[in-house]
Amino acid sequence: MHAQPIPTSYRMIVGRAWPIIVANSAAPLLGLADTAVIGRTGSVASLGAIALGALIFSFVYWTFGFLRMSTTGFVARANGSGDEVEVRATLGRALLMGVGIGLILIVLQQPIFRAALSLIGGSEEVETSAGTYLEMRIWAAPATLASYALMGGLIGLGKSRTLLGIQVFMNALNIGLDVLFAGYMGMGVAGIALGTMIAEWSSSLLALLLVIRILRGRHRAGSPFWPWALIADTRQLVRTVFAQLDIMIRTLTLLVGFGWFTQQGARLGDATLAANHILLQFISFSAFFLDGYAFATEALVGAAAGARRLDVFEILVRRTTVLAGGTALLLATAVLLGGPSLVNALTDLDAVRRAAVAMLPFTALYVLVAFAAFQLDGIYIGVTRTRDMRNAALVSLVIYLGVGWPLTRSYGNTGLWLAFIIFVIARASTLTLLYPRLRREIGRAELQRD
Repeated sequence: MHAQPIPTSYRMIVGRAWPIIVANSAAPLLGLADTAVIGRTGSVASLGAIALGALIFSFVYWTFGFLRMSTTGFVARANGSGDEVEVRATLGRALLMGVGIGLILIVLQQPIFRAALSLIGGSEEVETSAGTYLEMRIWAAPATLASYALMGGLIGLGKSRTLLGIQVFMNALNIGLDVLFAGYMGMGVAGIALGTMIAEWSSSLLALLLVIRILRGRHRAGSPFWPWALIADTRQLVRTVFAQLDIMIRTLTLLVGFGWFTQQGARLGDATLAANHILLQFISFSAFFLDGYAFATEALVGAAAGARRLDVFEILVRRTTVLAGGTALLLATAVLLGGPSLVNALTDLDAVRRAAVAMLPFTALYVLVAFAAFQLDGIYIGVTRTRDMRNAALVSLVIYLGVGWPLTRSYGNTGLWLAFIIFVIARASTLTLLYPRLRREIGRAELQRD
């Protein structure tokens, strides 16, 4: 086995991160395109149906985000150790799981959609149109979830530019099909769903072809291209499933945390709810950049751990953290200085403007400190320490809710934002406490290699 070289320079790290940043930031453009097309050709109910349907799919698919994260970690470690057979086996297992979960979602679509629509609520007309959107788009579930595994593989192999190309292809195709079906052909909500379904299948197939091409270029004679015996290995399957369950639990804790923040904001009044929603968009935009460095970190530190190179691991941790921290400082400064103008551009409601501007310093502080949690998540995903991530997330959620109730009761929205900041600090702090043990284990593995 021949380990792949691991880039450690700042230039190479940025080269890995920027395509992911662009790919992440391109995703919201698709939602804007859907809204623009249906907003000009459909009714208010149609627009509401698109919003509801997209929200439900976002929640469902985010729940299975472990397919991307676990695949990145396992592929990165196998790549670092030069185990090409395990790289292909990891991708094979993840693809089978993604397709299998997608098929299960298709079978269970009716109870899932009924439960989701009843929880969210909406007029009868909106729910009927949303049902049309959901029932058509769900047929792309196997492709979409398989693409999560493929994206994880590409990130783990350091092929972020290929990932960007696939994202651009999918968005461009989806926008074109939306205009064709919903605009020119007048299919409305069904046209938006059909265009999205075709784009998801097409981009997934393109990703599969590109990944196979990359893997064939690395394949050596003497082993089957798809090592089915290793893919179906019970021990590896169990290991993969437990890692994915850990990540899913961690993801659900984040959903609960953000959901509680929104719920408490709603209890403080409509203006507060609207203001917090605007400020969360600033946080989401910042996450595009911080995720770019975190994803690059996953692949790089995973490869270093797989190669049992503690020295390289520490260099990468230090340099990716410097880059992410500097980026967070710039983003926080931009929020603080440019936030008032952005808020005024996004709403003309005085009460919402005042409430949002008052919380801008807390939003900037959240962006500034959040990079540590993003970076540590990337490190722990890369070295596949998913149990630590799960435990840290659960402890952080308990701390967040424990301080959130009294702070919100005593200080209103200011207390709520303070608790939100404590939540992200707790996520980083708990993982930091576990970091020395992780470092020692990589050091012991290095000694065994020597």
